[in-house]
Amino acid sequence: MKLLHLDSSALGEYSATREIGHAIVQELKKHGPLDVTYRDLHTDPIPHFVKHLDSLSAEAQVDERILQQFEETDVFVLGAPMYNLSIPTTLKAWIDRILIAGRTFRYTENGPQGLVSGKKVIIVSARGSAYGDQFPMDHQESYLKDIFNFLGVQDVFIVRAEGMAFPTRSQSISQTINSIPEMFAIPAQN
Repeated sequence: MKLLHLDSSALGEYSATREIGHAIVQELKKHGPLDVTYRDLHTDPIPHFVKHLDSLSAEAQVDERILQQFEETDVFVLGAPMYNLSIPTTLKAWIDRILIAGRTFRYTENGPQGLVSGKKVIIVSARGSAYGDQFPMDHQESYLKDIFNFLGVQDVFIVRAEGMAFPTRSQSISQTINSIPEMFAIPAQN
């Protein structure tokens, strides 16, 4: 099984999403062999999207490799901290490479239809405050769930640490990491 682990936090070693995402990948490795690819979108960013008219250009070829990697991956672990009520622009640049009409979705008489199935997306969310599930101005988690549902991905999970701006930051990260084995427990086969 192929897993793509993307980080997008600008906080480097102080990033909650990096720490939690790493713990998730380690937990998933316990459940079977994984071919893990890692990319740090902050230190190795993808340029913001530009429509390429020449499909043979170097930029278009990079875009195609990103799309092929998406198509070939089974599980995604996306480090997606909340920045100004949304996601880092580096993660948005990656998303712009995977929303391709005719490849990952298509237009029909009844509206767009996702063409992606059989994938699992784990969104690693960190937020400065404690917003919960019903935050009306959430353009982070809800946006990411909407994007992947739009593509046809139904297995989208949120692993969240809140209160990163509070003195209880370390405790919140630890609680989230300690809950990971339970979140991804695989039922025993009888």
